[in-house]
Amino acid sequence: MEMEGDACDPDRPAHPGTFPAGECGRTDQQPPERRVDFPVSVVLPAGGTGERTGLQTPKQFCLFMGRPLISYTIQAVERVLWIQNIVVVVAKEHMDLMTDIIQQFRHRKVRAVPGGSTRHRSICNGVLALGEQEEEKERLLSADRPKVVIIHDAVRPFVEEDFLYKIAMAAKEQGAAGAIRPLVSTVIATTSEGYLDHSLERAKYRASEMPQGFTYDVIYQAYQRCTESDFEVGTECLHLALQYCGTNAKLIEGPPTLWKVTYKRDLAAAESIIKVKGCCSARRKAEPCALSSQTLSRSACVITGGSEQAVPLADAIQKAAGALDMALDVIPNLMGDNCRYLLKEYNFIQVSVNRSCLSEVKSILKDLEAANQALLHPLVIILVHLSCPDELSISRAMPELAAFMDVASAANLRNILLYGIQVHQSKDTERWERSVLRVAEITSALIRERSPALVGQLLQA
Repeated sequence: MEMEGDACDPDRPAHPGTFPAGECGRTDQQPPERRVDFPVSVVLPAGGTGERTGLQTPKQFCLFMGRPLISYTIQAVERVLWIQNIVVVVAKEHMDLMTDIIQQFRHRKVRAVPGGSTRHRSICNGVLALGEQEEEKERLLSADRPKVVIIHDAVRPFVEEDFLYKIAMAAKEQGAAGAIRPLVSTVIATTSEGYLDHSLERAKYRASEMPQGFTYDVIYQAYQRCTESDFEVGTECLHLALQYCGTNAKLIEGPPTLWKVTYKRDLAAAESIIKVKGCCSARRKAEPCALSSQTLSRSACVITGGSEQAVPLADAIQKAAGALDMALDVIPNLMGDNCRYLLKEYNFIQVSVNRSCLSEVKSILKDLEAANQALLHPLVIILVHLSCPDELSISRAMPELAAFMDVASAANLRNILLYGIQVHQSKDTERWERSVLRVAEITSALIRERSPALVGQLLQA
């Protein structure tokens, strides 16, 4: 027997406590090679009224840093490259609002469909939408159908890619899979008069959570065969798969980040996590923020802009950073296959040997803005400018420095931290190696600290 997560623990603390350091939709320790060679789609039921929050606005549409909660959940799922389609199911009266959210925040591979009067009816609508043909709503095209459908709550924004992967793979193998968590409180049954009937042995039971995954055929057939009573009062998809398809789900214990925004106090907890940008202030809570800082500082992407002159410096910085336990990937640009770095990396180092270095930075900013990355964590861009011995330092060229500071100020408003480092070319090998090491040390410190005070500054190596 599995108990639904939010129902079994109404008095749980608002904050998840040991919230892991990983970013939304991203895992610190990813498998060396994650291959999903079958189509996967996601259904996000978002038709709830938010009655338990006591607010007029449904919780999925509550704003955090100017963005509705559901947008953060979509972002967490959307950035997983092997997920092909996302269907968001909302109440009919919220269709226009959801369409505006998709457009305003430039969500890709996402569409909204109207929900039903109950949770199961809404999920069923989402499942059908994944396989519908435009003109013949009742006919399913096997070519268009996903192999696996993941169902996830729109108000669980902190789901990680690693766990989605586990659910997808288990669903493909077993037909159904679902997340579980240990029960926090003892579950009891009461009599109709309000007295204790009996209690359950907590060690034998688990709380059923989201996400859950199914092969398309299993979840589709479960909804085709279930009763009107199931549609009206049921909430557990795994139970439908077992009862009507004989598919016994594989249960996987999930991380604490699977918690659901249910009550008003949960909104405050979600906001405190989303406002990671405030981690740099003295008021931050040390443990979660320190972990986030450590996670974010482990890697970076070095961009040479396709310049042959920039490659030796980039390679030298990569080698020096390796000695500081920081992994750097050197790439020529963010085009083609390299655009994947826009979805998985939070630190970018632009190595420039041109006086037009500011245009290169603006190009990265444009790419990052299009990728819609700077949500839960600030992005870092570090311009490393290599100047020739006879070249006037940017720090002494006031127009260039002023322009750099203006760009940095504008980027900061979009949660992107722009720093600058200037290194002078030297024919003296020993002096040059010291300069490169200094660049690596400054880079590591800037990425680790993410200091607002140094935004727009051009540091000398």
